[in-house]
Amino acid sequence: MLIAEDGEQLGVRPLPQALALAREAELDLVEVAPNANPPVCKIMDFRRYQYEQQQRRKESRKKATNVVVKEMKYRPKIDIHDYTTKTKKVQQFLGEGHKVKVTIMFRGREMAHPELGRKILDRLAEDVAEVAMVESAPRQDGRNMTMVLHPLKQQKPKPAKPTKPAKSAPAAAAEPTAAPAAVAEPTPAPAAVAAAATEAASEPAAGA
Repeated sequence: MLIAEDGEQLGVRPLPQALALAREAELDLVEVAPNANPPVCKIMDFRRYQYEQQQRRKESRKKATNVVVKEMKYRPKIDIHDYTTKTKKVQQFLGEGHKVKVTIMFRGREMAHPELGRKILDRLAEDVAEVAMVESAPRQDGRNMTMVLHPLKQQKPKPAKPTKPAKSAPAAAAEPTAAPAAVAEPTPAPAAVAAAATEAASEPAAGA
């Protein structure tokens, strides 16, 4: 079965004739379905076909997400320091896009108090609620209690809006206007000069 470059089906052709048609079009004869009966061949540019196949594989690899499941283990009687350290690590894994399996490990008599492990898991779910959601609710598995957290899609931060200038700026700029008032203090000087001149003029009159 022979298919032309534009997809037109040319019917069943003998191999020499199919090769002759491919050479006439300066293209290649490529067997695309060898297991069909009869085998299917297509006239095409084989190098271009290989290139397109490579591009499709690259696109499919980009779209495929490799989800890695990290694990963090807690104890029912964990102290606050260890809890904080482990929780920060869980938040880091979630921020990197990984799922996190949280395991509470029970030992000995701790098995009689599963509510302690459930309390820790509930608290952890609240602490990471901004970056993750509970995919698998807490469940008992032998001596362990497990919960799976799934990361939320990260939202891009919005650009900060430009801040407006503070209203107090003009008041600060207006402060120098007080300087002329300070300079204007010597203005009484002309009156003092006039009084002195009057006294000077009255002295000859007294002498006379």
